[in-house]
Amino acid sequence: MSGTDEGGGPGTADAVRGWRELAGTSVLLDGFHALKHALRFGARVPVALTSDKAAALALAADLAPDVADALDALLAETDDATLRALVPRLHPTAVAALAVRPSRAANLEVLASRPRTAPVIVLDDPRNLGNAGAVIRLAAGFGATGVVTTGTLDPWHPTVVRGGAGLHFATAVERLDIAELPPGPAFALDAEGEDIRGLKLPDDAVLAFGSERSGLSPELRARAEHLVSLPMRPQVSSYNLATSVGMALFHWSSLHGPAGGLPGAQD
Repeated sequence: MSGTDEGGGPGTADAVRGWRELAGTSVLLDGFHALKHALRFGARVPVALTSDKAAALALAADLAPDVADALDALLAETDDATLRALVPRLHPTAVAALAVRPSRAANLEVLASRPRTAPVIVLDDPRNLGNAGAVIRLAAGFGATGVVTTGTLDPWHPTVVRGGAGLHFATAVERLDIAELPPGPAFALDAEGEDIRGLKLPDDAVLAFGSERSGLSPELRARAEHLVSLPMRPQVSSYNLATSVGMALFHWSSLHGPAGGLPGAQD
């Protein structure tokens, strides 16, 4: 970008101006790791800002050399005060970016496609934004087809995206009514269900999890073909939502292998 300096190098003024124009309609990528993951999975990122480009590029060289060149070309440096005015809750890495949200139609096509090679996760009326983000991060890590929420929570809320570390772009994330859920055999997690350790979850399963407060809704329970329980010590009332999803996906992957394989841990 060209333009006069606004606390950073050449192009900063245009980058800040572009941010202000796009902020209301774009996905906020909060921090280096969110931007790194979004770039790895093909997100369109029209603007990215930092108050310390050298530090951001040093992180890239150490943790994400695969996107280092893209970050070098994309990041515009501005002063800390300007950045904090644009992103009040600035990430400790002092990096923020705006991305284009994936097409809803494209996500719905992915969710509805058959045969699937990995489950779809359904969060039934979740309430905690951080939990929803953690689930999306898990789903991306296991190669799940997508994450669907019912109810009022927006799965693309900035706090959810922050909790998901930018991995919304690695899986299909949408909000749907229960009647609109993707096809496939539905397995709903419930304390009264069959022990998951005795089941083989199919690749095209729809794995449904109730809300942190009230569990499965009657509508979702009616949609489910199978009720499944996780092993739990007596007198322990429940697991955290993201923990439950992680346990179920691990059980699935241990029997089938995750979509695309797991080449190994990566920051």
